[in-house]
Amino acid sequence: MTNGGRISRRTVLRGLGTVVSLPFLEAMRPRLLAAAATATGQAAAPRRLAFIYVPNGAIMDDWTPTTEGANFALPTILEPMAPYRDELLVLSELTCDKARPNGDGAGDHARASSAFLTGCQARKTAGANFRSGISADQVAATRLGERTRLSSLELGIERYRGTGNCDSGYSCVYEHTMSWRSSTSPLPNEVDPRLVFERLFSDQSNDPSRLKRNRLRASVLDAVIADARGLEGRLGGADRQKLDQYLTCVRELELRIARAETLPPIQPPPGVVRPESVPADLAEHFHLMCDLMVLAFQTDVTRVATCMFGREGSELKYKMVGVSEGHHELTHHRGDPDKIDKVRSINTFHIEQFAYLIGKLKAIPEGEGTLLDNCMIAYGSGNSDGNRHSHDNLPILVAGKGGGSLKTGRHLRFPKETPVNNLWLSLLDRMGAHLEQLGDSTGHLEGLS
Repeated sequence: MTNGGRISRRTVLRGLGTVVSLPFLEAMRPRLLAAAATATGQAAAPRRLAFIYVPNGAIMDDWTPTTEGANFALPTILEPMAPYRDELLVLSELTCDKARPNGDGAGDHARASSAFLTGCQARKTAGANFRSGISADQVAATRLGERTRLSSLELGIERYRGTGNCDSGYSCVYEHTMSWRSSTSPLPNEVDPRLVFERLFSDQSNDPSRLKRNRLRASVLDAVIADARGLEGRLGGADRQKLDQYLTCVRELELRIARAETLPPIQPPPGVVRPESVPADLAEHFHLMCDLMVLAFQTDVTRVATCMFGREGSELKYKMVGVSEGHHELTHHRGDPDKIDKVRSINTFHIEQFAYLIGKLKAIPEGEGTLLDNCMIAYGSGNSDGNRHSHDNLPILVAGKGGGSLKTGRHLRFPKETPVNNLWLSLLDRMGAHLEQLGDSTGHLEGLS
């Protein structure tokens, strides 16, 4: 940086009632901290944690690597992760026991998503007396949220439904969220990119009428460009380039959201109602939500996020990969090769979206490395074999090095029936949110570092 000063990590650009948070810049690092980071090899940038949920399990024979350790070959479904293989941990034999009936009968889909991050047995009720447990993301949000504008960000693809009976006597709330602030406080997902963008970049002190007026104003960047020019004089060359790259990305994302809203609507799958401003193109919707998560982490608006690539039991139709039947319907394939092939195509499409997210994070410089280096992005499902509704040996990935705290590029196999919540405890530790137990956890995972 120049002029011997330092820019606060909370510095923002303001204009016309809009707030744009800045990416991590070298000028935001105290000199002593930067020197210490260089000397120890540790990242000075904050760590971020995200959980990506995919519904209905996977074709596990085409998901699981055949060998363990660093020399594993990517199986068919994971092939889109080839460019990021060295940034990846594939974790086998982790189990979500509380997704099982345990005496409660049918309802595996509702239990799968509600137990995935909580490790708690959902109360079987279709009424308002639902109960699960605090989720791993909200443990991190509670411990670390005061350091950022938003304690957490909950995203999704399918609109949230919090009432009614969705799965064999279980409230719809269980299928439609993975985040629980407390055992009785589920957090709804936001599926509208426009509303997410406003939440990230609009001044939270404004009243609703002013937020509405802001939509009619010029581009967010046009409102803050003068402020940005004033800041440039305090930045070094690398920081100026990074700021320009970031502001360009914000402008492009804003324009893409506006353009997506002009596309003609399509008929949604049965039971799914899309908000008006959700893109008609499903792949574009995935990309926009991933881009918004990246922006939220890049600007340090939040360090904790979740995104459901579909509600549990989802019947989304993936026509872009040649699948016109509902997702959940196909997972009950009963060995039909054609249905198995279609589920495999859906699984691969989801991994392609995950690879898109990881690629975006890896492309952003931060500190001595990239934004991805300071992230831990977990991906998985509370179901493994959707045909049998099994909840052992889940499809689980973690991408990113967690600020140097994870040794990636490996396939690790743990003892059978190891709770997936043991992984969440281990990631929370690396976020500085230590817990002795979360849900049905039995300890921390060894061998991640």
